[in-house]
Amino acid sequence: MMQAPTHRANDDPRRLRDMIGRAVGLATEHDVPSVVVGMAGPEGDRLFPEIVDFVQSALRIDDAILRITRERAVLFLTDADRKRAEKIMGRVLADFSERFATSSQPAVHFGYFEVRPGVPHLTVKDVLPELFAGAVASD
Repeated sequence: MMQAPTHRANDDPRRLRDMIGRAVGLATEHDVPSVVVGMAGPEGDRLFPEIVDFVQSALRIDDAILRITRERAVLFLTDADRKRAEKIMGRVLADFSERFATSSQPAVHFGYFEVRPGVPHLTVKDVLPELFAGAVASD
């Protein structure tokens, strides 16, 4: 019997453009801030895909996650500002650490890009570098 893969393949990168467009739409049409969060783990980290799965299971229905590579993911949090997004991600990572025995705090870098009302247009090139600036470099 063939076993189902434990992790999905990387998502379609065009979804990132859609996520950013949705954030701009919510900000301009409904005056609702959103945050795009970049998640990065060290290259080859076996725990990081599990963290991404856990984060995905904790999302609200209006939120979304996009897997860019095995060590990179982008999360879209609706109706949140940066401060709230930081609290959410800290809480979810702490919850992961409590539920799964780890010898140390998981090595996850978070980058945040807040989309506020009044932003007329954003592109992937505007957002992506901000999300992964200072991310864990491969050795």
